Amino acid sequence: MNLEKIRNFCIIAHIDHGKSTIADRMMELTGTVSSREMQSQLLDSMELEREKGITIKLTPVQMRYKDYILNLIDTPGHVDFSYEVSRSLQAVETAVLVVDATQGIQAQTLANVYLALEQDLYIIPVINKVDLPAADVEKVSLQLMNLLGCEPEDIIAVSGKTGLNVDKILDAIIEKAPEPKRIAEPETKTSGSFPPTRALIFDSYFDDYRGVVLYVRVFNGSIPKNTEIHMMAAGADGIALEVGALTPKMTPAASLEEGNIGYIVTNLKTTREAKVGDTVTLLKTPASTPLPGYKEVLPFVYAGFFPVSNDQYDDLKEAIEKLALSDSALHYEPENSPVLGFGLRIGFLGLLHMDIIRERLEREFKLDLVVTNPSTSYEVTLVNGEELKIRSAADLPDQSEVLEIREPWVKGEIILPTEMIGGVLGLINEKRGHQTNLSYIEDRAVIDFEAPMANLLTDFYDQLKSITSGYASFNYELADYRAEDLVRLDFLVAGNRIDALSLMCHRTEADVLGREITKKLKEVIPRQNYEVALQAAIGAKIIARETIGAYRKDVTVKIHTGDRDRKAKLLEKQKRGKARMKRFGKIDIPSEAFTVMLKRD
Repeated sequence: MNLEKIRNFCIIAHIDHGKSTIADRMMELTGTVSSREMQSQLLDSMELEREKGITIKLTPVQMRYKDYILNLIDTPGHVDFSYEVSRSLQAVETAVLVVDATQGIQAQTLANVYLALEQDLYIIPVINKVDLPAADVEKVSLQLMNLLGCEPEDIIAVSGKTGLNVDKILDAIIEKAPEPKRIAEPETKTSGSFPPTRALIFDSYFDDYRGVVLYVRVFNGSIPKNTEIHMMAAGADGIALEVGALTPKMTPAASLEEGNIGYIVTNLKTTREAKVGDTVTLLKTPASTPLPGYKEVLPFVYAGFFPVSNDQYDDLKEAIEKLALSDSALHYEPENSPVLGFGLRIGFLGLLHMDIIRERLEREFKLDLVVTNPSTSYEVTLVNGEELKIRSAADLPDQSEVLEIREPWVKGEIILPTEMIGGVLGLINEKRGHQTNLSYIEDRAVIDFEAPMANLLTDFYDQLKSITSGYASFNYELADYRAEDLVRLDFLVAGNRIDALSLMCHRTEADVLGREITKKLKEVIPRQNYEVALQAAIGAKIIARETIGAYRKDVTVKIHTGDRDRKAKLLEKQKRGKARMKRFGKIDIPSEAFTVMLKRD
């Protein structure tokens, strides 16, 4: 196939700005999917994607239009999956930037534009939902012109719902978008020889019946069916059992040619052997240098997942192993808690990623789970010079052995109406953050700030939406690790330290946090027949306390005389019994106690 007749593009946008709907109309218009097979959000195949109305996994599809092959990648819009978006952008030459006519430019719009400009992509600006009564095309056009420096005639106003002007997007891709580019290897730049085969993996998943399936973009050469292949970063070898294009169903072909996007069915057993961003080459004639841009995706949000019933631990482990086959960003290791029993500590890319995995475990695998408060990773330097990386407060060594603790900080960006700036700046300061820049796009303000990751993990997004009545959008990326005066805050229930409740916090926040969480625990832990003390402590120092009062049973009710000695004798006997229960009694801590940090007042 002539490269001049191929166009590779992706659709980027903020959440719920209509990427998947426009993709649906494109497939209808090009006849890729018949009207009988068509359904809303066709490329969002996961039940959770349809229910939440968001794209969680990117999806490629090949369309034919006016003798051209158009390869589309529908990307996720949420910040947690920005690495997937960046790999998708590296696999294409053009980005269709979609902006909602009723909402204008949002935080993830900006983040995706920066990613597209970084990859030097040609950007086609599109305003969607122009058929809605609240649409303000003129205002959003001005925002796009200020952002991209484009002309009014470059902007295409469409309605993904009705299909209005969607054909103009396809025409613009054919007429203005560049053809696929080759990336030459250093040693072949001057020589006239063709460079060896290289293809970028921009997604991979595990199929129960076929094994690991790779979604790739071929930059050099071709990958024939039944050829031995090599993953350059992972160092794994495999066989391309089947290759072809997605239309959106798998359509086999004899080979996957240069410039095209398609799939490879391999004999690999796990996606860890074929990670996103890796380079595929042929085993017999391998390339010497991989394609640029590969990096290991590391999680920075961790939470403990424990089955309510201990006999479900094996089921939980098996379920996570299955999900990890299709999600190479998922990291997990066994964890044991004296209170919760056996479970797994799982690493995620963000809170949405965590919610998606939790819901899939509960729905698809019918598991009843207790999820502990999310935490982030910390870098610890010990007095003896040893460096540690801990993922929960329970892993922190004794304070006397610790020289320095470094926590992750993020660079954040919030877009909001100008009249709401004051409340949001107050929220950032409350989270130990600080504003680094303030700029304006028409009637909207853009606040750039830095803040500790741990303080944004709980209810920052909810509080932001509450302060701005839902008008603000938020985007972030990891900046670096910084040394702070951090302490481990422990919680004791009836004198017993519960490791699953321990958390890391700044020393200045410990008192307030201790009082707040002990009050919350008092609400969720049931009363006993004896008094229960709830305490917050830093080391041996108690900084907050709440008491759950005992149930009172009137043991004197059976005495019909007014004999004070008999009453005193019975009350003393009850007192001794309660003291014995307090020593040996076991308190059943409900699952709500382990998520008190997720919803705070």
